[in-house]
Amino acid sequence: MRVTVFVATLAAMGSTAFTNDAAAQPWPARPVRVVVPYAPGGGADIVARVLTQKLSEQTGGTFVIDNRPGAGGIVGAELVARAPADGYTLLSASTEFGTNPAVQPKLPYDPIKDFTHITQTGWVQFLLASHPAVPVKTVRQLIALAKTRPGQLSYGSTTFGGGPHLAGELLQSMASIRWLHVPYKGAGPAAIALISGEIDFAFAATGGLVGYVRSGKLRGIAVTGPKRFSELPEVATVGEAGIPGYSATGWYGLYAPAGLSPELTRRLNTETSRALTDPEAKQKLAQNGTETLTSTPEEFTAFLRAEISKWSKVIKEAGIRIE
Repeated sequence: MRVTVFVATLAAMGSTAFTNDAAAQPWPARPVRVVVPYAPGGGADIVARVLTQKLSEQTGGTFVIDNRPGAGGIVGAELVARAPADGYTLLSASTEFGTNPAVQPKLPYDPIKDFTHITQTGWVQFLLASHPAVPVKTVRQLIALAKTRPGQLSYGSTTFGGGPHLAGELLQSMASIRWLHVPYKGAGPAAIALISGEIDFAFAATGGLVGYVRSGKLRGIAVTGPKRFSELPEVATVGEAGIPGYSATGWYGLYAPAGLSPELTRRLNTETSRALTDPEAKQKLAQNGTETLTSTPEEFTAFLRAEISKWSKVIKEAGIRIE
């Protein structure tokens, strides 16, 4: 009996030691998957790639981008919500994470309860661009053309119900025009569709379209934020170009599944803040129209709650119709 008890005790001690050793393993001990719920080439994808490069340098770990486009970012977000809360699956998402609850009432996850909110990573305005063959160079010309061809002009966006889509709907509402929205799975596909002439206009984060405008493949019509984009200073804001008071901006954030330990949440927050304040990272993102921005997990959660509430009210009260 004594031998049995002694063996059992050793076994228990061994099991405890194994568990403690596993828990004490430094993070990251294996590759970290960063899910981007959109196609490659868009603003959220660019932010994620700059961030993961810096995180790899800082931690010595491996960070792998996993693009999972679909349903306005919902497919990728659901994948992360159902993943283990061990720090090895993260989500890098954009404005759609806060607008989807307003336009998709039956989400397969709760954006507050099913995630650990690590930090905001940046903010961005959107660029309205056209195919060069469209006879429009300014917002005023766009409005005039749209009023002569109601419902015939089309504009693409990076996803249904996201920030760029709502920017187009807001323009429609404030300018009293009617045009057709065509959603795509990211800025890359939207830009390709615009270059090919499949659509007339597109809204996307500035980083997703600026290269095409510089090369002459697309024409920059306006930016949607409160100030001009430094990389395209000749392109006016929508407010300057004919609709005073108009403003639509977006943001990016980093998430993990709910239940991530406080210690690892703090570590991720600290490492991300360090990465995004690096001069090289800030410069790369600024060239693509993104201004870096970080916050505490608590501040980010409060911000997300406010965004969900704001967009729910805007869509309902302003009569912005999502079809």
